[in-house]
Amino acid sequence: MNVSALAIEGLEAVDRGEFEDAVLSGLSRHPRAIPARFLYDERGSELFDQICELPEYYLTRTETGILEACAPEIAAIAGPGCALIEYGSGSSVKSRLLLDAMVDLSAYVPIDVSRRHLDATATALRRDYPDLEVRPVCADYMGLSELPGEVNGARRLGFFPGSTIGNLTPGESTAFLRRARTLLGERGALVLGVDLKKDPRRLHDAYNDSAGVTAQFSLNLLRRMNRELGADFDLAGFAHDAFYNAVEGRIEIYLRSLSPQVATVAGRRFSFSAGERIHTEWSYKFDSAGIEALADSAGFVIARTWTDPANLFAVTYLDAT
Repeated sequence: MNVSALAIEGLEAVDRGEFEDAVLSGLSRHPRAIPARFLYDERGSELFDQICELPEYYLTRTETGILEACAPEIAAIAGPGCALIEYGSGSSVKSRLLLDAMVDLSAYVPIDVSRRHLDATATALRRDYPDLEVRPVCADYMGLSELPGEVNGARRLGFFPGSTIGNLTPGESTAFLRRARTLLGERGALVLGVDLKKDPRRLHDAYNDSAGVTAQFSLNLLRRMNRELGADFDLAGFAHDAFYNAVEGRIEIYLRSLSPQVATVAGRRFSFSAGERIHTEWSYKFDSAGIEALADSAGFVIARTWTDPANLFAVTYLDAT
């Protein structure tokens, strides 16, 4: 076994340990909850890619359309020679729209927790953009406090697409934006994608597709526990439960037990009553006042906002004050 393979094996062991700790902790408290990031194992990521193609799930294609239209304007506002910093870069698909428009970037810094995914993405970007300085950072962007020295001196433009800000609680959103503002600096800015409040029926359908792919995505979390943690969940005994909470302005997603049952996870037994739920994800929705309040809470001001014709989604350019 070579050194790189040993490193990958060690990283996977750390990931499994973190997953086990989060699951056991989350199932031991009431109400029960497991952080949304653990939905994205290999199969979960594949299912989410399928979700993005569903007719009910407007978010990805709508934001992509906005970015295709406004990328040249973002490049003009940001100016030449800046460094593009992407939080939670994944495959850097949307960031390529900015990379194509910002031809004079000093560097691109993708940030992601998956080293294997990050290395593959960086390799592809260096192939497709041979003149671009690509400096990947493997880290949890929620706690990131420094960037590679190569971007020192350059104006920093953060990029946080996908309405991922909506997966955070209001307190977490403010804390993240405050850290981002510090990391991006006094001359910095942030391009933020946010999903907008709209007809509750449309929101409900986006997270309860007729093909059942989103349900498979949710239930895959139990499948992952069975595979990685020696659990014995009966997937047929749980249902995907997603609905819009208009008072809180958010989609709430749970796994709901269909009957009284017991499951063993990593050698520990957990009892579930009929109707008991495991929370897996929030997805907060915003209006213009909410976006402004969020920006203001972190010391940003809104310089420009772009939306689609149906006003489903917004891309906002935030300047540090």
